[in-house]
Amino acid sequence: MPKDRSYVRASDIGAWNFCNRAWWLAKVQKAQHERPQQLDWGDQSHAAHGRLTSRAQRLRRSGLALLAGGLILLGFTLLVQLLL
Repeated sequence: MPKDRSYVRASDIGAWNFCNRAWWLAKVQKAQHERPQQLDWGDQSHAAHGRLTSRAQRLRRSGLALLAGGLILLGFTLLVQLLL
């Protein structure tokens, strides 16, 4: 699926704010970057950070589910103790 470039993205605003001439060269003139290996490194770094963030979110949700389960079990145990 091709990217719809009619949307203004935060990265576009950041790139334009940093250097509007570089943004114009890259987006309008389709000029090649001087050091494409830095762009690749940045893409890889962002992808790795995204994976870590996703993992942290999954672990947090798992922890909250375990906490909720433990509290329910504790409540059930206390209820049984009161009824006996």
